[in-house]
Amino acid sequence: MIIEAALNGATRRSSQPHVPISPAEIAASGRLCVEAGATIVHQHDDFSTLAQSPLGAGPEGMSAAGIAAYAGLLPDHPDILVYPTANFRGPSIQDRWDHHRVLAREMPVQGLGPLRMGLVDPGTVTLGSYVYGYSPDEIAYKWESCRELGLGASIACFTPAYAEAVRAEHEARGLPAGSLVKFYLSDGFGLPPTEASLDCYLGILAGTGLPWAVAVLGGDVVGSGLAAMAIERGGHVRVGLEDFASATGRTPRNEELVAEVAELARRSGRGVATCVDTARILGRV
Repeated sequence: MIIEAALNGATRRSSQPHVPISPAEIAASGRLCVEAGATIVHQHDDFSTLAQSPLGAGPEGMSAAGIAAYAGLLPDHPDILVYPTANFRGPSIQDRWDHHRVLAREMPVQGLGPLRMGLVDPGTVTLGSYVYGYSPDEIAYKWESCRELGLGASIACFTPAYAEAVRAEHEARGLPAGSLVKFYLSDGFGLPPTEASLDCYLGILAGTGLPWAVAVLGGDVVGSGLAAMAIERGGHVRVGLEDFASATGRTPRNEELVAEVAELARRSGRGVATCVDTARILGRV
């Protein structure tokens, strides 16, 4: 079972005191997550810091922040999959996504190996008062860019309509090699973290053979029981402080959340995927 660690996102220390913010903190947290069983590490950059940097918050600035974090993680764990977030403030799809292009160019130059995964969110969703999404042309740009750059797509499904878009792309052109489809369950949008919701998503992708994972945004993927359901059904799990919230005020570290999922996988008999396993499962070998 593949474990993805989503390290920070919009989470801040006012709610989770152990969330990593700086590149050095992201690298340190990522290393501990890898040691606990994660083979995919995802980070967000601190836009307040980027806005004040000479490179700004565009593709060059975001890629520089990503490289600074990866430089503390990949030398010791070169086969780990890493991928950044989108630039939520960019006016064009190139402004919002092309830091992937800079990372793909610069990571090998910096001795960090190739970028192997890129973010693809194939739809639009309302998150509170914020509308986050992409037009069909922008979504097509991301699919084709992943193919061009040799990146597996990290695919976020905020609603069933996203999964339907994934199936349509898979049937029309095939997904980029190395892709992973993730079902984002939440009490705040889309579908709640229940067995019926998981069955709905799996029904949409039935017969595709695509690898999939679950995440609970604004909740607890283990405590909700969703991680155990995914493990039982042959899926994978994303966990981390980007997603985690606790009604009891619990404040774990990222590596603790990874370790909990890893223990579930071991107890189930499936075990935890290594980097070699992850490449095989995602079709990169």
